[in-house]
Amino acid sequence: MSNNINKPILDKSTVESNPFLQFEKWYGEVYRISGEEASAMSLVTVSGKQPNARTVYLRGSDKKGFWFFTNYNSRKAKDLSANKNACLLFYWNRLFRQVKMLGYVEKLSAAESDNYFNSRPRGSQIGAWASPQSKPIPDRAALDAWVAKFTEKFEGENVPRPKNWGGFRFVPAYFEFWYGRDSRLHDRIVFTKNKKGWKIERLAP
Repeated sequence: MSNNINKPILDKSTVESNPFLQFEKWYGEVYRISGEEASAMSLVTVSGKQPNARTVYLRGSDKKGFWFFTNYNSRKAKDLSANKNACLLFYWNRLFRQVKMLGYVEKLSAAESDNYFNSRPRGSQIGAWASPQSKPIPDRAALDAWVAKFTEKFEGENVPRPKNWGGFRFVPAYFEFWYGRDSRLHDRIVFTKNKKGWKIERLAP
């Protein structure tokens, strides 16, 4: 049976004129089916000539871009400090959909990072203090000891945000919306930012 049966049409004439609105529409549909899995995204950075990818989670957005949070001493944060250009990729297999974005990052304000940090579970807040992210550690016992240390340190009080932990805003200049179809004849609609707004094109599969 064809995978195309009952699929909505993805075409220049059917997408939203603003890619942020098109993303919001797709993300909402996926979230209703998959929950938190919808927020998982691959973040690609570049260190020198070497690209590097990892999965992070979408944790907020605004009219300018999409938010994620990390340790500012992590490898990805150091990559972004040296080269702010990056790529985001969402792959939603259950609905045959993918969204790729190209753009750059900028740090969120301290207040924005504080607001998100304060909303996290206490265990995650302690973990932000305990983990020297991306650095070699001797064993799991060392990590457990650091967790115990900061659990005791902040007992009975709110956990403050570490100064080396916070958010980035990814600001896209290019979106590609991909819809899987039979015989690898997939739909690919791209938005490229220009002086007039967004140019919409269809790419061959």
